[in-house]
Amino acid sequence: MEEDEPELAAGLEAALELAPAVQAAIEQVFPSQDPLDRADFNAVEYINTLFPTEQSLANIDEVVNKIRLKIRRLDDNIRTVVRGQTNVGQDGRQALEEAQKAIQQLFGKIKDIKDKAEKSEQMVKEITRDIKQLDHAKRHLTTSITTLNHLHMLAGGVDSLEAMTRRRQYGEVANLLQGVVNVLEHFNKYMGIPQIRQLSERVKAAQNELGQQILADFEEAFPSQGTKRPGGPSNVLRDACLVANVLDPRIKQEIIKKFIKQHLSEYLVLFQENQDVAWLDKIDRRYAWIKRQLVDYEEKYGRMFPQEWCMTERIAVEFCHVTRTELAKIMRTRAKEIEVKLLLFAIQRTTNFEGLLAKRFSGCTLADGTVKKPEVPPPSTNPFLEDETGTETDEIVIEKTDMDKPKKPKVPDNPFHGIVSKCFEPHLYVYIESQDKNLGELIDRFVADFKAQGPPKPNVDEGGAVLPSCADLFVYYKKCMVQCSQLSTGEPMIALTTIFQKYLREYAWKILSGNLPKTTSSSGGLTITSLLKEKEGSEVAKFTLEELCLICSILSTAEYCLATTQQLEEKLKEKVDASLVERINLTGEMDTFSIVISNSIQLLVQDLDAACDPALTAMSKMQWQNVEHVGDQSPYVTSVILHIKQNVPIIRDNLASTRKYFTQFCIKFANSFIPKFINHLFKCKPISMVGAEQLLLDTHSLKMVLLDLPSIGSQVVRKAPASYTKIVVKGMTRAEMILKVVMAPHEPPVVFVDNYIKLLADCSTDTFQKILDMKGLKRSEQSSMLDLFRQRLPAPPSGVENTGSLSLSAPTPEQESSRIRKLEKLIKKRL
Repeated sequence: MEEDEPELAAGLEAALELAPAVQAAIEQVFPSQDPLDRADFNAVEYINTLFPTEQSLANIDEVVNKIRLKIRRLDDNIRTVVRGQTNVGQDGRQALEEAQKAIQQLFGKIKDIKDKAEKSEQMVKEITRDIKQLDHAKRHLTTSITTLNHLHMLAGGVDSLEAMTRRRQYGEVANLLQGVVNVLEHFNKYMGIPQIRQLSERVKAAQNELGQQILADFEEAFPSQGTKRPGGPSNVLRDACLVANVLDPRIKQEIIKKFIKQHLSEYLVLFQENQDVAWLDKIDRRYAWIKRQLVDYEEKYGRMFPQEWCMTERIAVEFCHVTRTELAKIMRTRAKEIEVKLLLFAIQRTTNFEGLLAKRFSGCTLADGTVKKPEVPPPSTNPFLEDETGTETDEIVIEKTDMDKPKKPKVPDNPFHGIVSKCFEPHLYVYIESQDKNLGELIDRFVADFKAQGPPKPNVDEGGAVLPSCADLFVYYKKCMVQCSQLSTGEPMIALTTIFQKYLREYAWKILSGNLPKTTSSSGGLTITSLLKEKEGSEVAKFTLEELCLICSILSTAEYCLATTQQLEEKLKEKVDASLVERINLTGEMDTFSIVISNSIQLLVQDLDAACDPALTAMSKMQWQNVEHVGDQSPYVTSVILHIKQNVPIIRDNLASTRKYFTQFCIKFANSFIPKFINHLFKCKPISMVGAEQLLLDTHSLKMVLLDLPSIGSQVVRKAPASYTKIVVKGMTRAEMILKVVMAPHEPPVVFVDNYIKLLADCSTDTFQKILDMKGLKRSEQSSMLDLFRQRLPAPPSGVENTGSLSLSAPTPEQESSRIRKLEKLIKKRL
């Protein structure tokens, strides 16, 4: 029995192990915190929990009694559940049979309800069949009665219409005719009936008779030949106009056409081509005549025509068409007599008249009669952002800050714009030629004034003086553009744009480029002796202070012209017709001003660069192999710093408003000076170890000065642009690496070559040859070094790029390391 007990315990334990899903379901249905209910129950741990110490064994009997009581309760519960499940199967079958019987009863009841519903539907259809027949009969009877009433009204209306037409009772006819036409529309689907068709033909005949009769009445009242009837308009004609509104629109158009033609017949006689008042100098009389006629019309005939006919506007529009034709004809005949002042006078009077029409009439009789109310533009002081409706003679001030102002919305033209003034467009070449001449004289005056007054005074507070002539030029451009856009937005605007382009280029070359200081071939640089004396202030730049300020002023002016020319192009595109926008292109002129800016910057760079050339030449001619000790910075460094401190603050202050171009100047100078310095560095040969240390100290001093170049001599210290700092650090670090390679011992050769490749990352044998020359090696030694250098070069080009970082932590011999450490200490002490 003792041997079978472990096996029995293992079997019970295996039987009690449930699947994880079953265990989780049990825990969800019967949650319990009792340790006995846990799936991972451990009897030993449970006993240790009940009796943690030996003293706790004293109450073991009490614990055993509790567990036995719990076991008896569990047995009772299990027994009750087992007994309760004996009748579950039989109860389930009985419940299922009862549910099936209930479903069968429900199905029978639903079928009975469906049968009753079908019977009810059939009964309702039989009841409503007679009601539908009555509804159809009622609808047909109503339609018949309505149609008979309409027929009675139509027949009576046609009879009355014919009778009233014969008696010329137009007031009653106007109302009756509209009603007859409306009633006749109801019989469109009955036109197959002869009687209906006959009534329709009688209505059409009455309409035709009315039209002819009304036209005859108007012809009698306003004959084509002779004067108007002195009695004025009658009530009959007024009612006839109301009838014409209902008749064919061609009747209305014929009445309007004949009346306007008769009304303007006097105008054609008074202003014939052979009359003195017909010429442009008396164009005011034409517009005065039509004003009087319109006033006369309002007094005599204003109530005769319906308000929606807009007869006053139609008379004015027809007058404009006739006037445009007559003016075009007379100007073609007398084209040689047209002068600029006369042409502008006529155009101004005409545009004023067109503006008056826009205020008086809506333009509804024109093809594009919709008129938008112009928006009020924001105030601005830029010539191309000003209110173009203002007085052109007002003084205009152009501010450089106006370049960033928002654009003024384009004001739409009035609907009558060009209705008469269009005839002047073929003759605007006179105006264009006049502007060409005026602009030529303006440029010549600018040139003469510049020579007489000289360059502008430097204005540090304003950040450099802009030539006043450029503001005058663009103000005149603005005036011409506004004036020409009022005359025409077609080809004349393109011709004016061509004139603008011509004189923008002339201004760029004659005023700006033509006044840039010229570089001379004579060398006013420094000698070696003067450099060694280290006398500050004994050297001067090639350009004087006035010349430097002039270059900066021209650069600022060119920048202003560049930005304003771009705005001019945008404004021209707004003014010109949409089909001609592509022909407006001032890119070439903007490129011209960009060239002037580039040339100005290049002159400033060349001037400072040339001032530093003698110092670099002195550096290359010094005997660096004879230098015995490392001291302060060399005289040539002092000379370079002196020239930088003399020129750069002047240039920076005069370009304060154009910081980006000052940054370009600094970048171009660094790109020019650093390669030149390295080339002169290669000319310093041979160099001793101490000489190389002195050069390295000088290079570091120049590097610090170049890094501080943008803010040198300024009370406000600004951080140099990252692009400039990157160029200086890269270039001057290369110079320092060259000197460190020169300082390194060439024995053993492999270490020297590897050190060169790591420090300089330059695979050029020419550069390596120059390094060997600086070290003063013999040709035989150089030959073996070059062979070794070619062997040690990395094969793939990407390897050169990967090793391009200039690292100061490359492994070097002990002697080189000690010397470099000593030099770094010396530099730190010097700083």
